[in-house]
Amino acid sequence: DVQLVESGGGSVQAGGSLRLSCAASGLSYSSYFMGWFRQAPGKEREGVASFDTGYSITYYADSVKGRFTISQDNAKNMLYLQMNSLKPEDTAIYYCAARLAYGLGSDRALDYTEYNYWGQGTQVTVS
Repeated sequence: DVQLVESGGGSVQAGGSLRLSCAASGLSYSSYFMGWFRQAPGKEREGVASFDTGYSITYYADSVKGRFTISQDNAKNMLYLQMNSLKPEDTAIYYCAARLAYGLGSDRALDYTEYNYWGQGTQVTVS
């Protein structure tokens, strides 16, 4: 069974940085897409960044490009999201997610409806 556990959220002032971690079990990074998604109160869940572990390709939402970096440590089954230059509009619950790579096109890499394994989320608050 696949299990994803996020950590590293918290409160930070605007312009600051946070590093989120996702510990994964029950999957192979070479066979999955993994990604970070977020949901703010009253808003739909949106894709932030994702990683094709088979081809080592990354995808970013325009709103975070140049500020956020997704990376992995395959040996430790960890996924990370380095968030710099944080803005109040980045405030949300951040989720780690995964899905089998087979059948997922690159134009859907940030579509949350394509992912079926989810962590519990970690709160990020920027003020």
